[in-house]
Amino acid sequence: MKRLQAFAFALAVLAVGGAHAQAPERAAQPAPGKQVYDYWCLPCHGPGVGMPGFEALPGTQQLKIKYRGTSTSPLLEERTDLVPDFVKTIVRQGVSFMPQFRKTEISDAELDALAAYLSRNSKPAR
Repeated sequence: MKRLQAFAFALAVLAVGGAHAQAPERAAQPAPGKQVYDYWCLPCHGPGVGMPGFEALPGTQQLKIKYRGTSTSPLLEERTDLVPDFVKTIVRQGVSFMPQFRKTEISDAELDALAAYLSRNSKPAR
């Protein structure tokens, strides 16, 4: 009987330990908006070196030129002035060299998540 109780206790400890071991994995999953950003936006708008002759990736390079002489970051993830409606408009309509993204590429729900992610650092309007 004691062996059965010890076995049951060991199973309970393993079950609780297993649940705790999985929690960090779930916590490590990026937010849905970050996932959309990483897949669709990061290849052009992330940090890093661009093509030969360019010091940044294409989208970052263009924003660096556009905002030179200002304090606005060319890195979208660092921006503090983005609002959801602006992000959604740019994604759906495109601008300059940036193509538009159809709903078959980025769904409305994914676009909402992306807009929320990119506007997370923005200060609320007064």
